[in-house]
Amino acid sequence: YWDWRPRVSEKEFYMYFCGTAPTHHLFGLREALNMIVHEEGMAHVWARHATLARSIWAAVDAWGLDGPARMNIADPAKRSHAVSSVTLGGTYGTQLRSWVTSEAGLTLGIPLGRPAEDAEGYFRIGHMGHVNAPMILGLLATLEAGMTALGVPHGKGVLDAAATVIAGG
Repeated sequence: YWDWRPRVSEKEFYMYFCGTAPTHHLFGLREALNMIVHEEGMAHVWARHATLARSIWAAVDAWGLDGPARMNIADPAKRSHAVSSVTLGGTYGTQLRSWVTSEAGLTLGIPLGRPAEDAEGYFRIGHMGHVNAPMILGLLATLEAGMTALGVPHGKGVLDAAATVIAGG
């Protein structure tokens, strides 16, 4: 069964996939590529990712006006348009991740590249792919609800700051 020689020079379609072809995955991939390339266009996809990223950064800046929230990468020119890494300090990151998962069904990314004893105050927000403004605004409102419920100090006006960026301001 684990003889890979027949798969190196496959003669039958099914052998290319080492068994049953994942047809539904292939159709899904084709449709996703159609949406990106032919419907929205790559330039619009990149612009949407950049706008959504900047809206999250504006929200974190607003939270940080009266609390510990801040972006892990201080220089916006060095930040990713795919994912944002945020710190709340102390154990707030872990508490917020747990709260939004249990109370709102929202999953925040765990911190990567940090020692376990230093990871509690951090979380990541993904904002690329099939993500849009209503999703990001809902995410930000949910995070703010979690911070309020947990007593995490934070500035106000977060949705206004994010909406201004999304509106082109």
